[in-house]
Order: sequence, then C-alpha cells, then structure tokens
Amino acid sequence: MSEKIADGKLVELTYRITDAATGSILSSVEYPITYVHGANDILSPRISDELKGREPGDTIEITFNGDEIFGPRDEALVFTDRLENVPEEYRKLGTEILMENDKGDVRTFYVTRMDDETLTVDGNSPFSGRELLFTLEILNVRDATEEELEAGAAIADDVKLEGVRMVPINGGGEA
Repeated sequence: MSEKIADGKLVELTYRITDAATGSILSSVEYPITYVHGANDILSPRISDELKGREPGDTIEITFNGDEIFGPRDEALVFTDRLENVPEEYRKLGTEILMENDKGDVRTFYVTRMDDETLTVDGNSPFSGRELLFTLEILNVRDATEEELEAGAAIADDVKLEGVRMVPINGGGEA
C-alpha cells in the first residue's frame, strides 16, 4: 500500500504550468522537486491542501488566476528604450535582467519585445494576468527523516535538489 501525502511526509513531484486560455505550456520542471509536506511553504496553501491525501501515481490539475500567486500586472514596470542604449548581451527575447532601484530592491525584468529600433523589458511576472492550469504528478511519498523535517526538503545524497530549475517553454516571448 502506498503512502498518502500528509504533514511530515517527503513528497516528490513534477509539475507544469499551462496558459488555460491557449493551452501553451509556460513552464515545467526538468527534474522532480521534493519537499516535506507541512514543513515549509514551497507551495501555495491551495496547492498544498489539494495534495493532502494524494498518493504516488495521482495527477491533479488546479486552475489559478496568475494574479493570486504572482501579483497583478503593473504597467509602470514596463520600459521601452532605444536599442542603441541597451547593451548587446540583453538584446534577445526572454533575457532575464536583474535591476536594482534606489532603495536597493532587486527585481527581475524580462526582455519581451524587440524591433530594429527599440527594446522593451517587463518587470511583471510572465504569469500575471493569466488564467493558469497547474498540473502536478506525484511520484513518491515517504516518511521524512528528522534531518529532512528540519530542512523542509530532501537532503539524502541520492536527491539532487541543485538540479531543479524552471524551464521556460514559450521561448521567452511576450507575456
């Protein structure tokens, strides 16, 4: 009998985020993620609640308004400049640029538009203002060790958390 997701269980899963309106896959994980259920806030409370009681092999789909998780779009975070003012290394759609304001706050901006004369960067999450479909597949559930409970994630040698990364599928085009 397989274990069910509950507080104190180490969960291994994969997920993808799809634009509910177009069906386009916006993001997915290349490697499974692991976390200790109830020990940290790696997932939104709504997703965490939906996972409770599930077991390996289950796939769940949850629809979200992107603004719920990533905040509403703010057009004040969209800037267009002449291409000649932009360093060469930033002249590619989808490029991430870290920018710091006068207060020292850092935000990621994405190159979302470029033509022969101008380049536009956007500091909004590419998921804001969209209806999103999260698809999660549960791969494994087991009791977490004491060390994992403290860390809130897997720490075993055979689990490679450093390999987890977001993979943009949409080519980094316009959000």
